[in-house]
Amino acid sequence: MEDWPALERCALLAGLPAEVVRQRLLPWGVLRQYPKNGALISVQERVDWFGILLTGRVQIVQQFSSGASSLMENLFPSYVLGLDLICTKSRRSPYCALAAAPVQVLIFPDEALMEPGGLPEAERMLVWKNLLTLLAQENMRKHSRLAVLAQRGLRDRILTYLTMQAGRRGACQFQIPFTRDELADYLCVNRSALSHELSLMRQEGLIRFRKNEFTLLPAGEDQSNWSVIK
Repeated sequence: MEDWPALERCALLAGLPAEVVRQRLLPWGVLRQYPKNGALISVQERVDWFGILLTGRVQIVQQFSSGASSLMENLFPSYVLGLDLICTKSRRSPYCALAAAPVQVLIFPDEALMEPGGLPEAERMLVWKNLLTLLAQENMRKHSRLAVLAQRGLRDRILTYLTMQAGRRGACQFQIPFTRDELADYLCVNRSALSHELSLMRQEGLIRFRKNEFTLLPAGEDQSNWSVIK
């Protein structure tokens, strides 16, 4: 646990005594490393494991038969991969998970959760409760993205996304988990068009931003001390 702070922050393990994690769960784990652009999960791969992301960043990408792709989500340390897949009947992945940077993942076989005996039963039920919460949160994130993509206009997509981010953080100033290219990919829009629209929205006093930090503004606020985003 001391070597991997991400384990202490992992929501799947919330409430588990540290000694249970060390003595009963960690012996099931295998540490795997992936280089940048390495595939942790491929489309249609059967997944019978779950993995806790220890270091690096992973992107969930939807690939299409045309060769196009769409960024679904950025994952950071303490996130658990594969939970949604091991709870399905086929366990076949409809997406791919790619390393956006070199990553370390602690991989566990699904029986560590699915079968009695991997953990003491009381702790296993606690992990299952955490698992259901995580799956519900994941479902809500997907619902939010559908709500964003349902907006026909570029500005409407931007404002819908930013408003959702502000609501989640309970503040008008917040950071988003995407670079400008990644945000364009997530919104399914052209990067140049996105940058142009963001500049117009800033000029009109709707937002201010620097890199991935955004603030939703009342109309007309002065933004002269904010630099232009490249």
